[in-house]
This record gives sequence, structure tokens and C-alpha cells, in this order.
Amino acid sequence: MNKFYLTLLLMAIATYLIRVLPITLIRKEIKNKYIRSFLYYVPYVTLSVMTFPAIITATQSWISGALALVTAIIVAWKKSNLFITAAASCFVVFIVELFI
Repeated sequence: MNKFYLTLLLMAIATYLIRVLPITLIRKEIKNKYIRSFLYYVPYVTLSVMTFPAIITATQSWISGALALVTAIIVAWKKSNLFITAAASCFVVFIVELFI
């Protein structure tokens, strides 16, 4: 069997098992507060892990991406809405890219 097809098959099996095993093994509601809190944060962590590398590598230099990330964190921390946060980050990237 071709190495590509073997890799594809193994990835499909791993993805299928990750989705099917919780449905088949866990029949009743999870009562443990530690497991529930862990499962509550999984989507946020996954989104962060997927987004962070894209933020750093989407610009011409990693410095402008890092500064935009810091700007976004500060603006979002101040309870600003998503549009203002994104606009501030884009503005920082624009200004930093002019001088680098």
C-alpha cells in the first residue's frame, strides 16, 4: 500500500475514534466538576492553538504580528467589541509594516 494512503487511512481512523468514542463510552451526564471544567475550556484552547501561529505568520514580519496580538489582547481586555479590536490590530500592523 502506498505510504500516502496508509497515512490517510490512519488519520481517518484517529479522527473517527476521537468523535465516536465519547458518544459510545459516555452514556450519562458527567457530574465530576473537574472534568466538566476541562471540557468547558477545550473549544477555547483549540481555537487559540489554531489562531496563534496564523497571527504571527500572516504579516511580512513576525514583529508586526506579535505587536498586533498584544494590541488585540489589550483592547479586548478593556471590554471593547470585536470590530474595534480587529481594527486596532490591523492599524498596528499597518503602522509597523511602514517602518520595518
